[in-house]
Amino acid sequence: MTYNETLEYLYNAAPAFEKVGAGAYKEGLNTTITLDEHFGHPHKRYHTIHVAGTNGKGSVSHTLAALLQIAGYKVGLYTSPHLVDFSERIRVNGKPIDHDYVVDFVERERYYFEPLHPSFFELTTALAFKYFAEHEVDIAVIEVGLGGRLDCTNIITPLLSIITNISFDHTAFLGDTLEKIAEEKAGIIKKGVPVVIGEHTSETRKVFETKAENVSAPIIFAQDNNYIISSQPTDDGGREYKTKCFGVLRGVLGGAYQEKNLNTILNSLLPLARCLKKKGLFPMPVGYDKKENTPLDMLRIALTEVCSMTGLSGRWQILQQQPLVICDTGHNLAAWQYLSKQITFVAELRKKKNKRSNLRIVFGMVDDKDVKAVLDLLPPKAYYYFTQAYTHRAIPADRICQLATERGLQGQVFNSVKKAYRKAMEDSAADDFIFVGGSSYVVADFLS
Repeated sequence: MTYNETLEYLYNAAPAFEKVGAGAYKEGLNTTITLDEHFGHPHKRYHTIHVAGTNGKGSVSHTLAALLQIAGYKVGLYTSPHLVDFSERIRVNGKPIDHDYVVDFVERERYYFEPLHPSFFELTTALAFKYFAEHEVDIAVIEVGLGGRLDCTNIITPLLSIITNISFDHTAFLGDTLEKIAEEKAGIIKKGVPVVIGEHTSETRKVFETKAENVSAPIIFAQDNNYIISSQPTDDGGREYKTKCFGVLRGVLGGAYQEKNLNTILNSLLPLARCLKKKGLFPMPVGYDKKENTPLDMLRIALTEVCSMTGLSGRWQILQQQPLVICDTGHNLAAWQYLSKQITFVAELRKKKNKRSNLRIVFGMVDDKDVKAVLDLLPPKAYYYFTQAYTHRAIPADRICQLATERGLQGQVFNSVKKAYRKAMEDSAADDFIFVGGSSYVVADFLS
């Protein structure tokens, strides 16, 4: 099979959640454990960091991977979903998995896994763990796929666990209260393994404290130790942070929500360094571009080079300036509580410079999100290009338009992201601002 034929086989033989939704979800770890035994428990041949959360886990995972690469480690990175190509999910020192390896894996192993009827994510996780072992990574940053307790990445015992935040998402699988969702996410907390909680509420804090106490896991609540004094966007689309202990930091990721992500990362540095030292892997200041760097230098480089080093994209990503085109994978209510304010801020700033500047938004969502709540947050002073991504989970664009019209939003309907974006570009002057988002899949179609 070719690479594309192999991917088509995987999507059909082992349905992907992002393709078909609930029909691809499998509860429990039995299949994962069976696959892990078959491949000789590859995840035990390297160290890991486990990252869960409703939002922000991708940015946190990629930034930690970049930092570890700069420190001189060979780093595996496992994330989902991909935006343009499947190989984005599995990386070693930023390089995506070889296409030939994916093809060979399926051809060699299908005789074994087909009778198990694994989900796409179960199979992908087994592939990633095996790939990292064969490429002899020192440490792998593993992002949870869905939830935590029953997620198939949860067979690892990491050096450090991180839970970025908890908000309402995937409630059909994880529960309809913050406490229930927190219980699922808290499932990644392991005996004696330090855990960092990025954001919490009074309800979720109790859940995390109880689980950590039951398994004797040291716990850090990042909100209790906020390193970030303030932050502001920079002219190049990034973000500048004034911090308590790290001076002024600058990052290439420009979303307002990155302030929370960076504080989670900063609170993770000390427990991670202690765990590495305990394992005899203390991050020495290895040369970067043949220069000696302090750990603080490494952090600064990681924040500014994370996208180029790890392939991270779709996070308040600026594609062009005239007109300004930005996309973001924020796809649920929690994300839009930040995105809506930031979009409005940028649009108003441009309006002050040129009164003729218009805000245009290419927007679509998928069927397991609270679309009505998100629509209530969308900027009213914008023209919308309602669309749908190429996935069975996409809410039809005309349905979104109907709900949006009921809320006073104005726009047109397009049956593809490509058509919606092309029309937005046709309608735009050089000073306009086009935002593309609402779903990771809308951004994926756009970047493709």
